[in-house]
Amino acid sequence: MGKKDLPNPPRLKEIIGPSFILLGLALGSGELILWPFLAARHGLGLIWGALLGITLQFFLNTEIIRYSLVWGESVFVGFKRLWKWWPVWFIASTFIPWGLPGFSSASAQIISRIFGFNQTKWLGIGLLILTGIILSVGKVLYQTMEYLQRTIILIGLPMILILVVLLTGKRDWVDLAQGLIGKGNGFWFFPAGISLGSFLGAFAYSGAGGNLNLSQSYNVKEKGLGMGKYADRIVSPWRKKVTKSRLEGRSFDLTPLNLNKFKKWWRLVTKEHFIVFWGLGFASIVLLSVLAKSLVFGRVDSQGINFIYQEAAVIRQTLSPAVGIVFLIVSALMLYATQLGVLESSSRIISENFILFNWDEGEKANPSKWFYFALWGQIGVGIITLLLGVSEPRFLLTLSAILNALAMTVLFPLIWVLNKKRLKKELQPSLLRQVVIILGFIFFAVFSAITLFS
Repeated sequence: MGKKDLPNPPRLKEIIGPSFILLGLALGSGELILWPFLAARHGLGLIWGALLGITLQFFLNTEIIRYSLVWGESVFVGFKRLWKWWPVWFIASTFIPWGLPGFSSASAQIISRIFGFNQTKWLGIGLLILTGIILSVGKVLYQTMEYLQRTIILIGLPMILILVVLLTGKRDWVDLAQGLIGKGNGFWFFPAGISLGSFLGAFAYSGAGGNLNLSQSYNVKEKGLGMGKYADRIVSPWRKKVTKSRLEGRSFDLTPLNLNKFKKWWRLVTKEHFIVFWGLGFASIVLLSVLAKSLVFGRVDSQGINFIYQEAAVIRQTLSPAVGIVFLIVSALMLYATQLGVLESSSRIISENFILFNWDEGEKANPSKWFYFALWGQIGVGIITLLLGVSEPRFLLTLSAILNALAMTVLFPLIWVLNKKRLKKELQPSLLRQVVIILGFIFFAVFSAITLFS
């Protein structure tokens, strides 16, 4: 495509946004359900896993950002250049775990509990269809997702913070501090009787989880960061005539000026991701886990997401019935926002890899059209799953998380190879970052193997 100079980096506040979308993918899974469930069952001695998990994902995600910042294209185009069969892997490893309608099912259960509905299955189907409509009618897909996720996060987290201030005590925060170094109530690192599948699922969902981490590549491109300024956008076919666009990006010559600009861009994007994804993400895990431990520790059964209703009941008794209902509403909104983000990101991944399977360098494609085929195809599978009676949310989320942990085992070495092969030496990750990526691969590989064998 030829080369262009790297654009001048803006101020930090002008690039904040991409990480909100990725954070939104995490709020309804690890943050709201899996880690608080473990805290309610076993206390806060496992919170070290959340810290390690989200830190490893921070390094993984910023290496994904690095590639798109330099090339202005998705990492999947780069993977296709490494090996022609990678698109098949990404279609399968995205569709299978993320086609499960765990988030819409959980949202439907909570809404049904609030308003006394008895038709949870049909409400879940309705939420899936609503998700498809929202993602189909927005003028520009990225703008729609950034606005929705940022709004829900900035409404939900302050409300959770207020509840934590009102309902937790000093003992809870002492337990949290000890849990950060692996010390729990009568155990170190792992309590007796813990389900390894539940822990691995929560660990994988200390962030977006699975292949959805790769969607940060799209967010960088669509926001116009770095060489993404020259990339094409996905628009709604209902709002604008959709034309074919290029998938490959373009890089820049390593002049002193461009190298200096890249260093500034790199500081900006890593700072944005650290503040929004790592900072707000870990804060949300901590707040919701401490709240769950404080309210219902030792009183939780193993049935689905009942612990959320138990939390709401304690809040109603301690504060007021209205606050308990608001807590459930915010929980449902977080879960639904995650469903929106999951379907948006997974549909992008599936559709682009479908195109890339038969794609030749320089060939134009219509990603917008294929995106909506993938979106409504996944919604159709989710509807069939619910109609067949497979609807227990925590089971669906845990199964999805374990499958995504296996997918992430592949991602760590693959992004390392991509950046080593496709980026010039001056733009490649530092030795420290390479070591962290390798350690991330080892941890996920070993723990996934232990979980499967057990």
